[in-house]
Amino acid sequence: MAVPEKIAVLGGGSFGTAIANMVAANGHDVTLWMRDADNVIQCQQQRENVNYLPGYRLEDSLKFSSDLEQTLQGCRVVFFSVPSKAFRDLARQAKPFLSEGTIAISTAKGIEASTFKLMSEILEEELPQARVGVISGPNLAKEIARKAITATVIASSDDALCRSVQSLLGSRYFRVYANKDRFGVELAGALKNIYAIAAGMAAAMQMGQNTVSVLITRSLAEMSRFAAKLGANPMTFLGLSGVGDLFVTCTSPLSRNFQVGYALGEGASLEEATAKVGQVAEGINTTRIIKEEAEQLGIYMPLVSALYETMFNHRPVSEVLSALMLAEQSTDVEFIAE
Repeated sequence: MAVPEKIAVLGGGSFGTAIANMVAANGHDVTLWMRDADNVIQCQQQRENVNYLPGYRLEDSLKFSSDLEQTLQGCRVVFFSVPSKAFRDLARQAKPFLSEGTIAISTAKGIEASTFKLMSEILEEELPQARVGVISGPNLAKEIARKAITATVIASSDDALCRSVQSLLGSRYFRVYANKDRFGVELAGALKNIYAIAAGMAAAMQMGQNTVSVLITRSLAEMSRFAAKLGANPMTFLGLSGVGDLFVTCTSPLSRNFQVGYALGEGASLEEATAKVGQVAEGINTTRIIKEEAEQLGIYMPLVSALYETMFNHRPVSEVLSALMLAEQSTDVEFIAE
């Protein structure tokens, strides 16, 4: 077993809890930080995060805290696992307590609305003393918690950082691959949430597997075309952080974005759908952000446009699937050809 290290996971949602528990199971000194002191007490007493990851017992060695300074004291690696809207503020709060060379890893799959910054870019801006990386992949928290076999990607140009995270997270059921295209990996994680909403709508409308297949494939074309325009490697989107994550979020009812789409497909309003899910579905705000950026850059994204109109301008849900028939591209794999 690796030499124990002090690790912090900031954010007590489902994924943050699953990551913290997994690192603790690997023998490390891990503290899971949450804003809610009452939830800290509940987790300590019951060894279960009943609010965000119910039904899964947490490691006896896993610690919980609502004191950020105490949590970060002496940490070598810090995972930031909070929604994008809270990300920059938390990074600013954490800055005074992080030493030079601390590894800061984002697990959030979103984009900052006001700046079009990815979470790793926010970490670089707010934590100049840190070494920054991103993890992303087909990683539904409940499946990780029950130790179903899966894999993820640690993305960074820092090889030593990648090896450290691989050592921390790797296990017999969780494999960690490395990728130097941090921008592409992170952008893929944010973009796929948009199409998971559309997939949830398709499921609620009882579309068949042919429809799902077309939706996933054309979604991959759209998101790859967008990312390549911004400088990402389009081949990244054929890996775990691209097609792997896209597939699982478009087919699993465990996906929060899929759940939002399903509720919309059943006739719920956007407000009703988000309330029903009860956790942040990043795809909602990402749809708005990407639509605006795509229009400014002249990138053709009919699914994003149709989804935006459905969610924010009350257009019929059926128009999202109709957008599948609007493709102007003449080739099947234009996202690679470009």
